[in-house]
Amino acid sequence: MKNQTLDLDLLQLEGLKVTPETSVPAFVFLLLIYIFIVVANVGLVALISMESSLHQPMYLLFCNMSVNDVFGASTVIPRLLSDIFVSDRYITYTDCVVQTFCSHFHAATSHTVLMIMAYDRYVAVCSPLHYAAIMTGRMVVKLSTAAWSTAFVVILVLVLLDVRLSRCRRVIRNPFCDNASLFKLSCENVVINQVYGIFTAIGMLTVSVSTIMLTYLRIAIVCLSGKSNAVNGRALQTCATHLALYVVLLLSGCTIVALHRFPYLSDQRKLASIMLHVVPPALNAVIYGLQIKAVRQKIFILFTRNKMTVFQVKSKSFPWCHSSM
Repeated sequence: MKNQTLDLDLLQLEGLKVTPETSVPAFVFLLLIYIFIVVANVGLVALISMESSLHQPMYLLFCNMSVNDVFGASTVIPRLLSDIFVSDRYITYTDCVVQTFCSHFHAATSHTVLMIMAYDRYVAVCSPLHYAAIMTGRMVVKLSTAAWSTAFVVILVLVLLDVRLSRCRRVIRNPFCDNASLFKLSCENVVINQVYGIFTAIGMLTVSVSTIMLTYLRIAIVCLSGKSNAVNGRALQTCATHLALYVVLLLSGCTIVALHRFPYLSDQRKLASIMLHVVPPALNAVIYGLQIKAVRQKIFILFTRNKMTVFQVKSKSFPWCHSSM
């Protein structure tokens, strides 16, 4: 009985089907994507932190998204990289539980953070005269805390319901651990887990979709009825960027849910589950960072300043080269 328990504590990951010919390209591709996610998002947070002109609620709230994207990518991608060249992939039950919590926490936080960002845009466009009084530093902290703590509590309950179950299986039919993978290890009645999981997913999607739709419908009405085309155009551009982030997240999540209905598309479902932790984090920094004029200008100034510094150093070191030009 003891040996059986020990065996059940070591779980086998089914993982992606990677041939020897495609293992190296897959490893390089995932590694480059991961480096880009970390560098882009951490760089954006650092830029917003260092530049006092970017210490505005909109940018400070986006820092939540960047931190969450790095967290979500780090939850899945490093493990995938270590498993690519291994035929038999194993993970301990404890690590599986931690990975399950982190992966779902990342997805839930993505929705809650986008909701508080939508609220910020709503106040900025619909109540511009009261924006400074409403979106204070304390309000930014409160909204950020609410976004992270709500996701934390919801996902903690989800994982605790899985942990309470006994285990009779040891195969995870997924590239990484998630809620369904955990409760499918048990031979007990898992109706409570299924109901809470569905309720959580539908509830989170319903609240986020309703919030985003109502908020941006109101913003669109205000912008279209306004007299200043320039101001309204900038407002709509910022909101469109935010909406694009939400659409990317929504499509990534809905693709996984849809593919669950087709068991014969298990390989496609596995790939889609990985894309949820790869595509949104990779696109968020690009879409939100580079499409916003203030951030784009700061990046341009930063690179221009670095080039000028290098040129000045070379000029001082090789004055004859500078004079010949």
